[in-house]
Amino acid sequence: MTDRPLYADLGGDIGVSFEFFPPKTAKMEETLWDSIQMLAPLAPRFVSVTYGAGGSTRERTHATVARIERETPLAAAAHLTCVEATREEIDAVAEEYWAAGVRHIVALRGDMPVMGEPYRPHPGGYANAAELVAGLKRLHPFDISVAAYPELHPESGTSKADLDNLKRKIDAGANRAITQFFFTPDCFFRFRDAVAAADIDAEIVPGILPVSSVAQTRKFAGLCGAHIPGWMDRLFEGLDSLPAARQLVAATIGAELCRQLYAGGVRNFHFYTLNRAELAYAICHLLGVRPKGGIAKEFREQAA
Repeated sequence: MTDRPLYADLGGDIGVSFEFFPPKTAKMEETLWDSIQMLAPLAPRFVSVTYGAGGSTRERTHATVARIERETPLAAAAHLTCVEATREEIDAVAEEYWAAGVRHIVALRGDMPVMGEPYRPHPGGYANAAELVAGLKRLHPFDISVAAYPELHPESGTSKADLDNLKRKIDAGANRAITQFFFTPDCFFRFRDAVAAADIDAEIVPGILPVSSVAQTRKFAGLCGAHIPGWMDRLFEGLDSLPAARQLVAATIGAELCRQLYAGGVRNFHFYTLNRAELAYAICHLLGVRPKGGIAKEFREQAA
């Protein structure tokens, strides 16, 4: 129907979550907490904090997650990887999270510290994400999210191998999978159908990357094998020196992707914020997600 406004038919039944990375400097920390303060009133299901290659941000990740858990009403999820650590070391980190009140872990195999270096399990460590999930479940009844790849993990030979790996993670006790970012709804729907056909019974949450930087997005896409459609590249042409116009285009593209996913039955979305709140907030607003007054008040009181 051409007479219906684009976002008028959304039912306000959307759940969102947001991903951040631990800040390296005082200025970056200020930006992060400004972003958390902006997004917190939207009552996300959880917010997650990433973990650097080879555990390089372990302390900063833990400090950020613990502060979110301590100072905000948000449910914090900590990323945890297998790279360059023994089982005992990883278990000790998980125990610290549990003691800090963190109940949600995003369990990942992880990447080696040197970009492009083939993955090697640490002697005495968890060999892969499925083993990590099983190990975490032995420690405590963590809520566990794992990764999924609609366009194939760069190191997977076939989609079947990818799906088999996802099934091992779910069978080990993971509660849901969050996908790598993608830019066309059909990419997600094909993957969702393949997951169902593989008899994987778990929530699959689409990961949404708002395009705050075209160059950065191209870099990320190259690393993880995500395809950037030609039409999307063309929409950003000529906007390098026009940041406000680029933001408007990025929000429109992200919201339209989510709207089409919503039309296909998706109700939960995970946003890769890159520690910038504006684009994720704008997309959520277009999708009908509004601030919850009580949470906003509670956040202000705890942050004061």
